[in-house]
Amino acid sequence: MTLAPDRVPTAVPDTRGKRLRLVLVLGAFTALGPLTIDMYLPALPTIGTELHATPTIVQLTLTGTLLGLGLGQLVVGPLSDRYGRRTPLLIGTAVHVLASALSLIAPTIEVLGGLRLLQGLGAAAGAVIALAMVRDLYSGRAAATLLSRLILVMGVSPVIAPTLGGFILHFTSWRGIFALLAILGLVLIAVAARSLPETLPPEHRQTDGVLGTLRTYGGLFRDRTFVGLVLVAGLALSAVLAYVSGASFVFQEQYGVSQQQFGLIFGSGAIWLIAATQLNPVLLRRFEPRQLLLTAVAVGAAAGLLLLGVALLDLDGLLGVLLALWLVLFAVGLALPNAPAVALSRHGETAGTAAALLGAVQFGVGALVSPLVGVLGNNAVGMSLVVAGGLVLSLVVLVTVVRPWRLEDLEPSTAAEAVVVTH
Repeated sequence: MTLAPDRVPTAVPDTRGKRLRLVLVLGAFTALGPLTIDMYLPALPTIGTELHATPTIVQLTLTGTLLGLGLGQLVVGPLSDRYGRRTPLLIGTAVHVLASALSLIAPTIEVLGGLRLLQGLGAAAGAVIALAMVRDLYSGRAAATLLSRLILVMGVSPVIAPTLGGFILHFTSWRGIFALLAILGLVLIAVAARSLPETLPPEHRQTDGVLGTLRTYGGLFRDRTFVGLVLVAGLALSAVLAYVSGASFVFQEQYGVSQQQFGLIFGSGAIWLIAATQLNPVLLRRFEPRQLLLTAVAVGAAAGLLLLGVALLDLDGLLGVLLALWLVLFAVGLALPNAPAVALSRHGETAGTAAALLGAVQFGVGALVSPLVGVLGNNAVGMSLVVAGGLVLSLVVLVTVVRPWRLEDLEPSTAAEAVVVTH
């Protein structure tokens, strides 16, 4: 598979200010999904009590969100390749707002689970279109660098989401969290409608309809390296999502921390994820994305096994678990920007569909993995087993399927790196 030529839209010269604005707006849309996942984590035990549901059933509301994020991207990605990026983004975010507002009056855990699925479907637009817009404008190391900046913005959401959720619970019930999510979605729609440029000109849009979309997906599945990279990214993210799914029960019930303490502990882990994503652009000046990806996944697998050992032996209690988790999150923070950068560089002409498949697998694997923590007992050993398993499998796929040492170096983008599009 040869690299697709860079697609340069109608553009004006880039400036630092415009690039910063693009990163902030796209980062905010990318963060909508993690905020939707994480903000209500401190309230999971309370939701179970109020709606008379077991912890495993309550965790299925998280699974519904992840499933919606995965399935939604499979639809939104091709639509964005055909109709442009802005319109599907605005419509998807509006769906998220509607689902968030209806969650305020959800009477049962079943209704809440369905609305969480709808929330995920809406948030999927931001997740996939942000990646596609990056690929519209940048490639190679420039794309990996910008993805690192996006993940910085996205990484702020896990830092503040549980803490913000815990703070909101001081003044209202868990339903107030969904009110805040609805308001956030409305603000994003207003900002995007006014300031976010369309990055895919009409002459570069796909016009083949449903059959063309199926052919595009078929072509992606025939690219062994792309499929391998998608699985690597999905399995690496599954480790983080297993942690997200089980953390509130492990920390609050097993180790006895309060809702507010949980928010601080959870945020401390996200700091390591952010640190890694911001180290990544510095490392990209000397190393290829594929080299960093291999190193990060290998370190992550080792850290996952360390975490499992600490949990099994109960070494240093909560502190031991946290130290190993921080190493896991740091490694995943290095892997996450580089896997999509390498994968999307191979399919620049169908960036929306390629990003959709990438995101669908990531959140689809997460939807399958997150209930496993509950099945295994919602304890440190169960959570650690799923985290370690995801990272070890990610390393196996990377080494046996992708074989990154055989991939060509990614050249820094030229014209595409120096432009930002206008309407």
